[in-house]
Amino acid sequence: MLPSLTPAEEKLLLRFADPEAAAVGDDLSAKALSALLDNAEFHGVLPIMLRKLGERGDAHLPSDTGLRDKLDDLRQTATIATGQSMLLQYHGDRIMKGMAAEGIPARIVKGPVFARKLYRNVSDRPFTDVDILVEPANLARANRVIAACGFELASNEAESYRLQEFKWLEKENSSLLVELHGDLVHDTGMRRRLSLGFRELGIIDGDAMDTPAALLTIAIVHAAGGHKFHRLQLCVDVLQGVRALQSPMSKTRLLDAARMTGIELELAIVLNVTGQLFDEPHALALAGRIKPDLSIRLAKKLITTNTLLRVNSREKIGSRLRRDAFRWIQRLAKARPYAA
Repeated sequence: MLPSLTPAEEKLLLRFADPEAAAVGDDLSAKALSALLDNAEFHGVLPIMLRKLGERGDAHLPSDTGLRDKLDDLRQTATIATGQSMLLQYHGDRIMKGMAAEGIPARIVKGPVFARKLYRNVSDRPFTDVDILVEPANLARANRVIAACGFELASNEAESYRLQEFKWLEKENSSLLVELHGDLVHDTGMRRRLSLGFRELGIIDGDAMDTPAALLTIAIVHAAGGHKFHRLQLCVDVLQGVRALQSPMSKTRLLDAARMTGIELELAIVLNVTGQLFDEPHALALAGRIKPDLSIRLAKKLITTNTLLRVNSREKIGSRLRRDAFRWIQRLAKARPYAA
C-alpha cells in the first residue's frame, strides 16, 4: 500500500506528473517528498518528477540522508529504465525490418511512439515492452518473424489467438518483452462494441502516420480498454495527446474515429477524468462533445479523480470496485449506430 497523501499533496503529485507544468517550487518535508516519490513511482510518472527535481536542484531538497540516498537509487533505476527502453526500441526496429522483408504490414504502437511523438523529453516516457500491431489475418506470419528474431512465445498460443495478443520474450534476455496484437481491445466481451486494429488506425491516419487523432485514440483505448485506469501514466498519455490536437480538423478526426471504432463511451470518460485531474479545459470540451447516454452518466460517477489517485491507498478496494463496475458497463453498453 502506498503512503497516504493529503489533498494538497495529491495536487502536488499531479503537478509533478504533468510534463508541461512548471517545476514544483514548494518546500517539502523529507517525509512528504518521500511519499510523493513512492506514489509517482507506482503511477509511472517518476521520470517526470525526477526531471523536475533535478531542474530545481538538490540544494532545495531537505537535508535528510535517507531521502537523498533514496533519490540516488531512484535516479540510477531511472537511468537503467532509459537504457532498457533504448534496447527495446532496437529490437522493435529489427522486428519491423523483418516484417517489411516478409511483406507484412505492421506498426509499432503505444510506448515508443508516445515517447517520441507526444513528450518533449523522451525520457519522461520510458516503456517496458514493444507493442506491434498487424491485421488479424497476418498474426501467424508475424509470429514467425518475431520467433526468427530470437524471441520465444511466453503466452498460451490458443488463448493468445482468442485475445489477439501474443507475448514474446527475448531468449537471451527475458526482461525484453514484445507484444503482438491483432486488435488493441483484448476483452472479448467488449470487442463486440469497440475495436481498434491496424485497418482502423490506417483510416484514422489517412495519408499520414501516427497523427494526433490516431495517437489519442490509442491512448484512450489503452487507458480504458486495455487497462482499467490503474495508474496516472495512462491519463498523462491522454493529456499529451489532447495537447497534440492543434487543429479543428484533428479534433473532428478524433470524434469520427471514436464513432468508427465504437469508443465514444471510453472517449467521454477518459477525457473527462483527465481534464479534471489536470485542469485541462480542452479535454473536458472534447468529452462534452459526446452526447451522454445512461452508460456515460453512470461511468462518470464511477471513474473520478479519486478512483485513479487512490488505486493503491487505504481506499483501494473502493477504487477497484468502481473500476470493475466500469468494465461491466463497457461490456453491457450498446453499440451506437455509425454511418460510414
